[in-house]
Amino acid sequence: MYLLARQGALYRFRDHSRVPRGELDRHFSDYSEGITVLVPSYAEEPQVVRATLWSAALQEFPHLKVVLLLDDPPHPSDPADRARLEATRALTAEIEAGLSVPAARVNSALAGFRRRGKTSVPDLAAELALLITEYEAAAEWLEAMAAGERVEDHVDEFFVDLVLMGLARELRLVVLGLTAASVQKASPPHARIEELYLRLTWIFNVSTETFERKKYASLSHEANKAMNLNAYISLMGHAWQKETTADGVVLRKVVADVEPDLQGGIMEVPDTTYVLTLDADSLLLRDYCLRLVYFLESAGNERVAVTQTPYSSFRGAPTRIERVAGATTDIQHILHQGMTYYGATFWVGANAVIRKRALEDIVEVETAGGFEIRTYIQDRTVIEDTESSIDLGQHGWTLMNYPERLSYSATPPDFGSLVVQRRRWANGGLLILPKLWAQLLQHRSERRKILFREVLLRVNYMASIAWASFGLLFLLAYPYDSRLLSPIVFIAALPYFLAMGSDLRDCGHRFSDILRIYGFNLVLLPVNLAGVLKSLQQAVTGDKIPFARTPKVKDRTAAPAIYVLTPYAIVAFSLLTVWRDAQVVNWGNVAFASLNAVLAAGAIRAYIGVRNSAVDVFLGMVNWLYVSPRTKTVKESPVIAKTAEEVDWEAILYHGDRRLNRDLRGSTDRRRRIALR
Repeated sequence: MYLLARQGALYRFRDHSRVPRGELDRHFSDYSEGITVLVPSYAEEPQVVRATLWSAALQEFPHLKVVLLLDDPPHPSDPADRARLEATRALTAEIEAGLSVPAARVNSALAGFRRRGKTSVPDLAAELALLITEYEAAAEWLEAMAAGERVEDHVDEFFVDLVLMGLARELRLVVLGLTAASVQKASPPHARIEELYLRLTWIFNVSTETFERKKYASLSHEANKAMNLNAYISLMGHAWQKETTADGVVLRKVVADVEPDLQGGIMEVPDTTYVLTLDADSLLLRDYCLRLVYFLESAGNERVAVTQTPYSSFRGAPTRIERVAGATTDIQHILHQGMTYYGATFWVGANAVIRKRALEDIVEVETAGGFEIRTYIQDRTVIEDTESSIDLGQHGWTLMNYPERLSYSATPPDFGSLVVQRRRWANGGLLILPKLWAQLLQHRSERRKILFREVLLRVNYMASIAWASFGLLFLLAYPYDSRLLSPIVFIAALPYFLAMGSDLRDCGHRFSDILRIYGFNLVLLPVNLAGVLKSLQQAVTGDKIPFARTPKVKDRTAAPAIYVLTPYAIVAFSLLTVWRDAQVVNWGNVAFASLNAVLAAGAIRAYIGVRNSAVDVFLGMVNWLYVSPRTKTVKESPVIAKTAEEVDWEAILYHGDRRLNRDLRGSTDRRRRIALR
């Protein structure tokens, strides 16, 4: 499957032709559609979210709105959490205020250019000089911002070098071209000059907002990213009346012919043609929105619902585990591109441009507590993007990966956070297989052409963690003899390792990282098995598995003791296998077990750490042994007498009588007295 997907990716990279900048400017010069960037965030470091929001706000797009979807509790009791929440809330206003100065300048320059064009014959030489001045000012503003940034790690360095300075360098390149035209006594046409002015307005004009769904009792409070996105998407395109009730503030849709009550306030959520979902630890390069929306609006792509660039890793990671996790991420980018070649694209989830019309096709509506809950992105499993890919396919939509690296995302910096991420990735794929089977049957009944390679790649994507984990466990535990370990087995696997090593080197990594990745997979074996077993548990019980967010904090995340001890058990068992097979002169299995022992031990030292292992095991034992001291409970009367001044009249009028049976706690209930006659 790796070689098949890789071949498809090579075909796509070979055939891809980048759209010239002039064509993009011409396409969007008279453009009326908009895009809303949704950035879901929960307990994130403000500095991480800030970089993500800036990379979204500096996207070159005519009508851009960036919304931070904060999912933290609105009123935390811990002072540190409260301070972090307030700092995160202030980010959108800070960005909009920071961009207001250059935005006002370029808007004024564009208005002046248009005014001069209407009142007199354009002097192209003079206009060219003014345009050069505006581009130089924009580049200087970006360079000044980059110079003032605090660089503490490789992600900050990436943000400064490729997001801020990358955009500044491109503007400087435009200045170089315009200056050369001026020296050569030439000039772009009047329409092209206007397009270049418009480009500056696209960069600096942005609308920002912070939205917290947990402030509203009428929205879903399910603890997962999918419902955080669904809550805001369900509000788009309508005006909402804020009404205070006993349960909190609820949102009621404003009906066109009914005069709204202005006392509670009106919240208008504009609708846009496109929605961009962006994880709070991801960064976009400058023309991500422009190129992907242009792709969606190109001929032949009318039924493409989602387009994305599978994210790559940040270069220069300081830890070994982050570097090898980044290497696997970069390999996955290639594989996803190849899956698109065979029509087997899956929504990755970290970033994607989505047609809102496609989301309306797959929406599921239910009522909870008297309020309508609309689910666009399914949250039945913790890999919500994969299931939504199947839903879109069942409604006749397709998905495409754009063959460029335009998005980057952070990889877990330590073993504890990696455990959280990979355990979530391993959970859910098996649950979605029946839905894929239903989609294939539907396509067959509609006589659509289904490639066998597409089916193989889709099934492999959803079930590979399961079969690979159990297969690796079998390889480690089964007592092979010399008859089973033929050299042909290793020769058959050689093309896979050679191809992966070549791909790693092309992505900026080392060829020898194939060995580090093998050791990496050995220490992650218990994590993947736990995720698969959890998925089977969910299939049997029907329970919804809580969404575990990958920690994105500066401090190290402790790993559960079982995931720390199991890699040591793998090393011990491999050494036992070496000793046992050496006694019976089974040298093939001795070599295989020795390789496993060496690579697993090296992975433990590099990715977990011996000292960190001891700390995590100790913490696990303490948490297991620790029992909170019992506190004496004082029995209180279930009936609380209240005066008329203390009665919550709003709750009474809002909820009504919620007692379904007789009140046996007191003797004053009229229903009880009647029953005793």
